[in-house]
Amino acid sequence: QVQLVESGGQLVQTGGSLRLSCAASGRTLSPYAMGWFRQAPGKEREFVAAMSRSGTNSYYANSVKGRFTISRDNAKRTVYLQMNSLKPEDTAVYFCAAESRSSALDVPTRSTGYDYWGQGTQVTVSA
Repeated sequence: QVQLVESGGQLVQTGGSLRLSCAASGRTLSPYAMGWFRQAPGKEREFVAAMSRSGTNSYYANSVKGRFTISRDNAKRTVYLQMNSLKPEDTAVYFCAAESRSSALDVPTRSTGYDYWGQGTQVTVSA
C-alpha cells in the first residue's frame, strides 16, 4: 500500500506557473502508473495527466496539453505536475493517484482505475 501527499498548490495570477508535488510513502512508486486529476467546485473530478509505470509514456487532457508536464522521480518517490500559462479555469483541487494494474507502458486515464489517492492541494488562478 502507498500513501500519497500532494503539495505546491497556491494562489497564482493568470499566466503564472506552479509545480505540484506528490510524495509517496509506504512503498516505492515503481509498481504504479501515476496520474493527476482535478475537481473544481460543483464539477466532477476530471483527468489532467498521467504517466506510465515505466515513465516512458504520458498522456494529457486536451485542456492542459502543451501547458502542463507530468514527471516522476522514483528514487525520490515523488511525482510532479509542472503547470505553465495558468488560466482561471485551471482553478481546482488537484489530486494525485497511483494505479497498480496497468502494464509498464500503459497510461490509465480513468479515475475509477486508480487504487490510491492523495488528499488534494488547492490551486487558485486569479483573473
